[in-house]
Amino acid sequence: MTDKLSPLAQMTQRGPTALWNDSATLTELEQSISFGAVGATCNPVIALAAIRADLPKWTARIAELGAAMPTASESQIGWKVVEEVSLEAAELLEPAFERYHGYNGRLSMQTDPRLARDAKALADQAAYFSSLTKNIIVKVPATSVGVEAIEDASYRGVSINVTVSFTVAQAVATAEAIERGLRRREAEGLDTSTMGPVVTIMVGRLDDWLKAVYNKEKRCFDPGYLEWAGVAVVKKAYAEFNARGLRPRLLVAAYRNALQWTEFVGGNLVLSPPFAWQQRFQASGIDPVDRMDIPVEARIVDTMYEQLPEFRRSYDVDGLTPAEFDSFGATRRTLRQFLGADEELDQLVRDVLIPAP
Repeated sequence: MTDKLSPLAQMTQRGPTALWNDSATLTELEQSISFGAVGATCNPVIALAAIRADLPKWTARIAELGAAMPTASESQIGWKVVEEVSLEAAELLEPAFERYHGYNGRLSMQTDPRLARDAKALADQAAYFSSLTKNIIVKVPATSVGVEAIEDASYRGVSINVTVSFTVAQAVATAEAIERGLRRREAEGLDTSTMGPVVTIMVGRLDDWLKAVYNKEKRCFDPGYLEWAGVAVVKKAYAEFNARGLRPRLLVAAYRNALQWTEFVGGNLVLSPPFAWQQRFQASGIDPVDRMDIPVEARIVDTMYEQLPEFRRSYDVDGLTPAEFDSFGATRRTLRQFLGADEELDQLVRDVLIPAP
């Protein structure tokens, strides 16, 4: 029938599963909103992509900022552009923000990864980003320092999106940090009713890391099982959140396969696929059915649990201590990539301010 809902519209209209767009590029976000998206996520890599998607506009703006801020560093000018990119995208989400009373309709801004070792600096920047407009949610990494910053910023009234997060241990520890911050606010009579915190699990990046470990350690079991690893971790974390009564929602990001969509339909969580994956989902013809409460087959989980210790660390609630969050392989990989994007943005600014001869 011609009036049949598209796959993503079916998902968002049938139940509590929310769609956010993993991009701040305006053309992509506008299209994603038409698919049913009610939020958007961003990080240094995504922000750089949004700038490059409209390079003439943003290079001209960099030149203007350079003239207006003669003592500013390349990084300060670059991050000012990131702010402006984010605020443009946030404006598109204001209708959803009003409709959902802050639970959705937010644009994620990520704290500078160069501040990752300083809890106060992270929390201060989170509070600043949150002040820019009403529907900002701020990303803080799930590192040992990040846990402290997450509680502090939540107490200050910042809606947090935990990032650089891959494991059940990270998800639970950071959600509990958010809860502590919320309870401190509430104990002082401060409002939390319009805050919308989420805890991201970068499901595909976890799979990438486990596949690298599988090869490095010369493991030998069905490699197709590794496509289910991140799915199993998200489902385990979702059950833990429900059992502990944690208020933040899980957010699934960094997609690598369709299971990372179809297996989470029906859950009260946020799915944030890159726009290209949303297009694939829309064209798939899949009729999404509720599968969030259906566990991954025991033989798949048991095989990985027994034969791949790094999966155990990812899957167990106590698989990592907060002190070990920083040295987890996927964490180091991702922080290095985000730092690399910072360096690329600095170079872009440099090329505008000091053109090559």
